[in-house]
Amino acid sequence: MGKRLFDLFFALLGLILLSGILLLCLLIASIDTQSFGLFVQDRIGQYGKTFRIYKIKSMNGVTQKVTPFGRFLRASKLDEFPQLLNIIFGQMSFVGPRPDIPGYADDLPEQDRLLLNLKPGLTGLASLKYRNEEQVLAMQSNPLHYNDTVIWPDKVRLNNWYAQHRTFAMDLTILCYTFLPFLPFDVEGYVGVKDL
Repeated sequence: MGKRLFDLFFALLGLILLSGILLLCLLIASIDTQSFGLFVQDRIGQYGKTFRIYKIKSMNGVTQKVTPFGRFLRASKLDEFPQLLNIIFGQMSFVGPRPDIPGYADDLPEQDRLLLNLKPGLTGLASLKYRNEEQVLAMQSNPLHYNDTVIWPDKVRLNNWYAQHRTFAMDLTILCYTFLPFLPFDVEGYVGVKDL
């Protein structure tokens, strides 16, 4: 209950404080992508249930390429801020596993599905470790294969560790390092184990 109240209070506060910036970003994204600037997509949430996630659009719908403003949105993570609505609706939390498209978390074997007991998060341990995921994937000859065989299994490991060890203090630590990205944070050192 305490986590839900924390999420609700700060999501409402964030939405109020950032509403002007979000509306401006939505307007610019609409012009930049030549379509309505809000991106809506099905993701896998708590207990494997599907929900609709909100983001500010960063790709042109016709060319399927990231726009110049979209690159700024992604780098600054402003494209993720409409997910404050998902938090208010009770579909997400500030901290938890990032929600994936169908075909990943919902297809995990039973022993790896602990992360599905949690609400997906705006940020999490795996998000901190892979905050530069797009750049890492861009350097691979086969980005999808690298994601599916290296990054995704590691995210599952970290998210399941979080599901077993989470505390309010841990959530505050993760939030601190999320919003202060210039501070170095050794996720593996924090977790303290390499193999679960």
